[in-house]
Amino acid sequence: MTETPRALSLHVACLPYDGMDGRPTHTGDPLMAFSFFLPRRHVKTDGVFTKCRQCAQMVRVRDVEEGLDVCPACGFHFPIGAQRRIQITADEGSFEELFTDIWPCDPLEFNAKKAYSERLRQSQQSAGLADAVCTGAGNIKGKRTAVGVTDHRFMMGSMGSVVGEKIALLTEYALENNLPLVIFSGSGGGARMDEGVLSLMQMAKTSAALGKFQKAGLLYISVITDPTYGGVSASFATLGDVILAEPRARMGFTGPRVIQQTMKVDLPEGFQEAEFNLQHGQVDRIVHRRDMPDVLARLIDFFRPRRIYGK
Repeated sequence: MTETPRALSLHVACLPYDGMDGRPTHTGDPLMAFSFFLPRRHVKTDGVFTKCRQCAQMVRVRDVEEGLDVCPACGFHFPIGAQRRIQITADEGSFEELFTDIWPCDPLEFNAKKAYSERLRQSQQSAGLADAVCTGAGNIKGKRTAVGVTDHRFMMGSMGSVVGEKIALLTEYALENNLPLVIFSGSGGGARMDEGVLSLMQMAKTSAALGKFQKAGLLYISVITDPTYGGVSASFATLGDVILAEPRARMGFTGPRVIQQTMKVDLPEGFQEAEFNLQHGQVDRIVHRRDMPDVLARLIDFFRPRRIYGK
């Protein structure tokens, strides 16, 4: 018995099409064709798996965490928060946070899509920090060091008044206590425009403090993590005696799209990544996250003759 033309048209309409020549791709049971119109089911990983931004592989969260938040498939370094950075860099139990009584305010009462005061509260809850930097002193392979870490989770790690003040105070603390200084920069937001010119002033403040510190013959190591942009890259991130970078960490004053639109030129691929910056003298060495404590300790030992650091 043959189908009527009407039944045949209904049958074909229910089949999935390949989008190329208009022919149905399903040739089996007609009832199976209806699954094409059902909502797609998504696999719930329940925090067991995560997708790597670089290689797009699904990798186990446990494997990533055990590898210091590095993709086991391609070696991509996932951005990490300040607390995690300190945990994997400083000797266990040695870090003492400083300047915890400094909190941000809203001097301009700035409002955009959200009030600045509300954005501050949300970032403080999500990052677990007062602002986008954690400063203190700890041991790195037994060597007492002043350490600062910016946190991308807090408004993209942008530099406001508190970030600049804490970096400057940490630098003065290292100078007073005769300590080497290590700052991890991961600030994709640059200067925080919610604070206007007050945020821009932090570039001069941190640079002046570091100038005084280095004039005294003390060692400052800057570590570039992904991403480091804007006012941070234009100030303390690029003023180190030694500048290290994690693999493929991006650094620049602004993103490549803005530069291309402004300059109207074709830009080299990966021109803001650590490997390109190493080739052009902007970075001294690229260091894998697992090797960072050892490299920092060796550098501190190497530069020790310039001035005897405190224990």
